[in-house]
Amino acid sequence: MTAPPRYRDLEGLRREFRRKKDRIRVRLAHFRRIGRMPDAALFEELCFCLLAIQTKARASDAALRGIVAGGDLWTGDERTLARHLRHRVRFHNHKAGYIVRARRRFFPDGTPKLRAALNRSPSSQGARAWLVSEIDGFGFKEASHFLRNIGRGEDLAILDRHVLRNLVRHGVIRRLPTSLTPRRYLAIETRMRAFAATVGIPLGALDLLFWSRETGEIFK
Repeated sequence: MTAPPRYRDLEGLRREFRRKKDRIRVRLAHFRRIGRMPDAALFEELCFCLLAIQTKARASDAALRGIVAGGDLWTGDERTLARHLRHRVRFHNHKAGYIVRARRRFFPDGTPKLRAALNRSPSSQGARAWLVSEIDGFGFKEASHFLRNIGRGEDLAILDRHVLRNLVRHGVIRRLPTSLTPRRYLAIETRMRAFAATVGIPLGALDLLFWSRETGEIFK
């Protein structure tokens, strides 16, 4: 029989949440508003999550804003997008390809299909699995990130390095994983969900709390 986890510093975490909870709730409400916006706004968040793969969030957001401002998000080919992304994000050629293929998938002939496709999945877990199978560049982390950023994934864990370090700090996992297979990702997510219930902080809020602790801000 597996021994129960020995969590650490729960009261310190609760105190920190009390200090930041209003800002965190405002941010989560912002994500939900994005989820009610047209498909174009959803697609921008999808592109942000692709750009954020192994790249800092602020740099990814700035790169996306540059593409949007230049009018190339909707018309630029892979070479044009890669030129915008060079020196801004890692793996700029791959990410340019991811964006173009996602655009073709969800806006064939300019017709928006992203929201309708998402609405076919009744649960966030189902939507995540579908996104991973449909979008080049998306794994469990990226799909969870996107769904959270459009207000559809507050019950999912975004297991980036910031979150994982804090899970080790609080005794949720023993060490940082060397890799995250789908099976391992879901196992850690289950542990994080149980920890969130124990500490009394919703999973989506806990993610932002950990992220803000590491980066100094509540962003996305």
